[in-house]
Amino acid sequence: MRLFKFFGEVKNEMKVVTWPTAKENRRDSWTVIMTSVMYGLFFAAIDALILFLLNTFVSK
Repeated sequence: MRLFKFFGEVKNEMKVVTWPTAKENRRDSWTVIMTSVMYGLFFAAIDALILFLLNTFVSK
């Protein structure tokens, strides 16, 4: 019985949810994608720098 009550409450709550528009979804998706790309490039550059420094100082 508690399970049916739970799903009834979920159904009622879903009626009052404000869903984002398609335009908002696209904007937010691009924000996530571009942020991920920027962090990826940043960490790739840091990794390349550390690798360069290690190769420079360790291999001598």
